[in-house]
Amino acid sequence: MRIIGIDPGSRITGYGIVACRGRDIGFVTCGTIRMKTEMDFSRRLLMIFEGLCDVMDQHRPDVAAVEDVFVAHNVRSALKLGQARGAAVVAAGRRGIGVFDYTPRKVKETVAGYGQAEKSQVQEMVRTLLDLSGLPSTDAADALAVALCHAHHLSYAALSSR
Repeated sequence: MRIIGIDPGSRITGYGIVACRGRDIGFVTCGTIRMKTEMDFSRRLLMIFEGLCDVMDQHRPDVAAVEDVFVAHNVRSALKLGQARGAAVVAAGRRGIGVFDYTPRKVKETVAGYGQAEKSQVQEMVRTLLDLSGLPSTDAADALAVALCHAHHLSYAALSSR
């Protein structure tokens, strides 16, 4: 099973794909979709949608795991993030791919063992868990962490159902 993890952002959207066979999880690819900040926001949403559709067409994931929106202090930023997330969810839906949501805290707890882990800790754990030779960018590492979180919850659910 291939899982695409998506870390939505209105300026940078990260994606990461892992392949699962039983308890084995392997790295497939990761990257970012970067938008220019001076670009019209509607155009950025279209770029997220089209970029993720291209990645999904190329790598054919079976499911998508998307980081959920959290509101810290800036409601306007949270609304933009929610719209970027919506573009990602629609891209998966357009491809007939089921979508699973995970909070940032759940992703960090699953991958780093601590729900308030720093981005650098998540990067290092992703590198270690997937046996990567170098650190992925923070946005790509976050996306891979979301995919790993879903893979972990799938294997846990499979063990629980026995």
